[in-house]
Amino acid sequence: MLTQRTVKQLVKTTGVGLHSGTKVELTLRPAAPDTGIVFRRVDLNPPVDLPASATGVGDTRMASVLDRDGARVSTVEHLMSACAGLGIDNLYVDVTAEEIPIMDGSAASFVFLLQQAGLQEQNVPKKFIRVKKPVEVREGKGAQEKWARLEPYDGFRLKFFIEFNHPAVDATGQYAEVDFEAESYVKEIARARTFGFMQDVETLRGMGLARGGSLENAIVMDEYRILNADGLRYDNEFVRHKILDAIGDLYLIGHPLLASYTAHKSGHTLNNLLLRELLAHPDAYEIVTFSSVEGAPLAYAQQTRQEWAFN
Repeated sequence: MLTQRTVKQLVKTTGVGLHSGTKVELTLRPAAPDTGIVFRRVDLNPPVDLPASATGVGDTRMASVLDRDGARVSTVEHLMSACAGLGIDNLYVDVTAEEIPIMDGSAASFVFLLQQAGLQEQNVPKKFIRVKKPVEVREGKGAQEKWARLEPYDGFRLKFFIEFNHPAVDATGQYAEVDFEAESYVKEIARARTFGFMQDVETLRGMGLARGGSLENAIVMDEYRILNADGLRYDNEFVRHKILDAIGDLYLIGHPLLASYTAHKSGHTLNNLLLRELLAHPDAYEIVTFSSVEGAPLAYAQQTRQEWAFN
């Protein structure tokens, strides 16, 4: 049986929010089967639980934000991506502020934290959402058009194309494809960092965003070049980070997907709209489990035996 998974023990870390700039303590705790991933604002009295769900997303400006009864948890996508990559089904995420810490701007720190906690198999079938019919969302027209699509696929595959018209980005690959039947999330995606442009910083900060951003937690560019002294971690790190974000955004549906995802200049907003479009068509998906690891799609069967090393 392909089973659900949580962590073995509690782990903690601290950091700052990318957009709020606020210091936050993050605690990851084991959760019972069928709990899902639940964010908890422990700084509020009483604490407020915000379960990860597509319909629980209330804001998608520059991040995926869960919103419930006036309480928010922002920038959940990198931690959700790490949970998806390691096959974590059930987890409590306690935070002392309204934003998940940005760490180094990738999912690598969260992967490391989950590894520290240890992975615990639970004797309950893992539930998947199998996409049965294509669903698609689009925005804009002509050169400004953006779109995202889910199609039936016996596994989990993502294809992404970006277009920023910036010399530093244009010099790298702007298309990437990853199929987890053959590739490792930890090695190929987890270390890709978020990125931003110096000319946008003042505008974003005026909107209350990017207050915690720095060269320590993002790839930063001026009009011509990358400012980080250590350069890029992957030749096409920009588009790989968009895939990292998409994995986290899609995991907000509550279960791993059996699907092929293709996107052209998509972001948090379109990714969330895509999940809502899927949920709006009950004939386009089904919930499935697998009675044996051998009978499961290789992309997920391998999660039970992969080595979670970065090298």
